[in-house]
Amino acid sequence: MNNYIYKCTDCETEFDANKIEQNFHYLCPKCGSAKKNQPLKGVLLIEYNYTSIKQIISRENFLKFESGKFWLYPELWPIDFSNINNSVLKRLTLPSSTLLNFNIDNNNFLILDETRNPTLSYKDRASSLVALKAIEMGIGKIATASTGNAGSSLAGICARLGLTSHIYVPKNIPDAKRLQIEAYGANLVVVDGDYDLAFDKCLEDSKTNNWYNRNTAYNPLTIEGKKSAAYDIFIQTEGNIPEVIILPVGDGVIISGIYKGFLELLKLGWIEKVPELIGVQSEKSDAIVRYINSNVFEYQPATTLADSISAGAPRNLHLAAKAIKDSGGKGIAISDEKILLSQKEFIRATGVLCEPSSAATYAAYKILLNENKLQSKSVLLLITGNGLKDIESLKL
Repeated sequence: MNNYIYKCTDCETEFDANKIEQNFHYLCPKCGSAKKNQPLKGVLLIEYNYTSIKQIISRENFLKFESGKFWLYPELWPIDFSNINNSVLKRLTLPSSTLLNFNIDNNNFLILDETRNPTLSYKDRASSLVALKAIEMGIGKIATASTGNAGSSLAGICARLGLTSHIYVPKNIPDAKRLQIEAYGANLVVVDGDYDLAFDKCLEDSKTNNWYNRNTAYNPLTIEGKKSAAYDIFIQTEGNIPEVIILPVGDGVIISGIYKGFLELLKLGWIEKVPELIGVQSEKSDAIVRYINSNVFEYQPATTLADSISAGAPRNLHLAAKAIKDSGGKGIAISDEKILLSQKEFIRATGVLCEPSSAATYAAYKILLNENKLQSKSVLLLITGNGLKDIESLKL
C-alpha cells in the first residue's frame, strides 16, 4: 500500500498511485495534455498523509537529519527505499553544508550553493529521484529534454547508476554542457531549434521507444525531487528559514518544487509561514513574469544568453505563477546585460562560480534593495548552476 496519491492541479481529481505508475501516466488521465509551445495541462502533484507523518517524525528529530540525504525520511517520498542498496543511495548524496552567509555593502544574505552537486547543478535533485523511480519500476532507459543542466544531470546520474540516458537539447546549447553530456556517455540528440522543440521531440521519441521520460513538470517526480531543497534549507537553518527566497525561473519547476516543500513543512506544523518566493527571469525569456502581470500566456521564442532559464513556453507556468502569488512573492525580469554584469560582480564578491541564470538572482536582489522592498527581511539567493557549464559567458 502506497503512502501517497497523485492529484491533478487542474481538475483536482485524485488518483491511486498504482493507477498512475503502472499505466505510465505522466499527466492527468482525465484532462492532461502536452501541446506544442504551450504550458502543460493536468500536471500531477504527489500528496501524502501529513497527519500520519507527524506521528512518525517530530520537528525536533527531522532537524537532526543530515542535509543532502533525502532518503533518511522515506515517508515524504514516492519511493520504496527498502529495495534500493545503500551503496546506490550514497552515489546520490548532495553536499551536506551548502548554506553560505555573506555581507556585501553592509547587507547580509544567504546563498544556497548548488554548484557543488554531483553534476554541478540543482537539477541533480530531480534526476536522482527520477532515476530511483526508474530502478524501482525496472526501467533501464530514461529520456529528457534540456537546455543543458537537466540533460547533463540525468546523463551523469544515469552513469552513476548504470542506466541509459537519451538527452534532447537545442542547437544553441553551450559547448561545456554538450561536452559534459557526451562525456557521461549519453545518447545526445541536438534538434534544429530551441528548447521547446527539444521538449516536444523528446516526448514523441519516448512514446515511440517506451523510454521513461524525465521532461520537466511532465514527469511529476521532477517537481517532487526539487522540493528537497526546502527540506535542506530547513535543516541547515535549524528551522529558522529565510523570509524571502530569490531564485531563477525557466520552465517553473524549481520554484514550484521549492514551494511544495515549504508548503509540506507548513502542513506538518513545523514552520509558521512559507517564504516569499521571488521568481527571476530574463527579459528575453519572461513568459511567467508576463503571465503573472496579465494572466494571459502568449508564446514568444526565448533568446536569452542565460540558457538555463530559456523557455518560450514554460511547461510548468501555472504552478510557478501560483507559487509566486500564494507565497506573497513577485516576478522580476532582468536584461541579459545586467545578468552578465551581475555574474562577474557576484563571483568576485563571493568566490562562488555561478552561471548567468544564477546571477540573475543577485541582479534582482540588488534591484529590490535599491527599491527598499526587502525591508530588513532575511534573504536567501538560490545559486543553481556552476559557471564552468557556460564558460563563454565569462568571456563577455
